[in-house]
Amino acid sequence: MSISDELGVNELLAGGSLLTRPAEEFENDQTVEAMWAMKAFEHAEVYFNILCSVDPKILRLTPHDDSIYKTFREHFPELKIENIDENEMKSKEGKDKWRPFCEQFKDVVEDYSFGTLLRIDSTGDYSEKNSTLVPRIQFYAIELARNREGHNDVVRSKYKPSKTAS
Repeated sequence: MSISDELGVNELLAGGSLLTRPAEEFENDQTVEAMWAMKAFEHAEVYFNILCSVDPKILRLTPHDDSIYKTFREHFPELKIENIDENEMKSKEGKDKWRPFCEQFKDVVEDYSFGTLLRIDSTGDYSEKNSTLVPRIQFYAIELARNREGHNDVVRSKYKPSKTAS
């Protein structure tokens, strides 16, 4: 059963409007958490369908792609992006390295800290085992690098776009 099956239309509409409110206003509200999860999943589904359809090297994710990619590679020149080490990235040391990078884009990239699903292995699709939740700017940085450096090229030949995408 999906989240949208569990919630009625009124709850979905109310939840959608809640997503525009500051996070500090909420305490572990299950409806809000479900709405965030659904929105992150929808974003992942749309992005993956685009990867299946378009040459990733020509794909633009934001108006700031060049700046994000350049800054990412200045901060993380040796980071292996084809297969992310989730434990390293989410460790205290990893978070301390990523925080200054992310904060540079606070007033540049809309929803820069919004929870976004990232594929751990760039050759795979989104699945429970191959996905992790990261801030949107971290998703952009890694996916832009994957696109420009050829790590997402295999997706188009390996997968077909989903017909259930909204």
